Amino acid sequence: MLILFNTDGRNTKKVARKQAFFLLCTKQLNKSEMIDLLRTRRSIRKFTEQSIETDQLNILKEVILRAPTSKNSNACEFIFIDEPELLQKLALCKPHGAAPLQTAKLAIAVLADESKTVAWIEDSSIAAFVTHMTAHSLGLGSCWIQIRGREYSDLKTSEAYVCETLHIPEGFRVLSIVAIGYAQRTHEGKPFSELNFGKIHANGF
Repeated sequence: MLILFNTDGRNTKKVARKQAFFLLCTKQLNKSEMIDLLRTRRSIRKFTEQSIETDQLNILKEVILRAPTSKNSNACEFIFIDEPELLQKLALCKPHGAAPLQTAKLAIAVLADESKTVAWIEDSSIAAFVTHMTAHSLGLGSCWIQIRGREYSDLKTSEAYVCETLHIPEGFRVLSIVAIGYAQRTHEGKPFSELNFGKIHANGF
């Protein structure tokens, strides 16, 4: 138990008990935070003009660098984009599904050096996921913009377009772009009644 002392050196056990109770409650609250985030998070496709605060931006940078990687390869790289003209160009990376970038205040391109790991898709996906969840925990909205496997045109992939636009060196693969900002309107999470528990199997399919 944490023991606190007042200015005259007497043991303030009552304060210590309150502090310990507070820490216990906080610990219990933290246990439920992830499930609460998953229950309430939705993809946001339209954002307001409100800017993202510096503190929030710094947290997003820290979190994405803490994302686990296969064999600790750390092959992923991240490009934070907040220039409006560049965001508009990226919104053209594919015919459908990139519109959230038009109003996003921030976009994070998630890419990896595929020569460093065969698990670059998995590592990039994990990094993008923790970014989505962290953004939601900060009161921000986000949307996954799939890049890998998409086409900019009949002659160019979305990956090639993004690499050209962001001056990404050869050897890097782009999995996705995370669009982030403040949601124009709130969305409720998927109801519990819509969860398909038939997809869960025990000890075999």
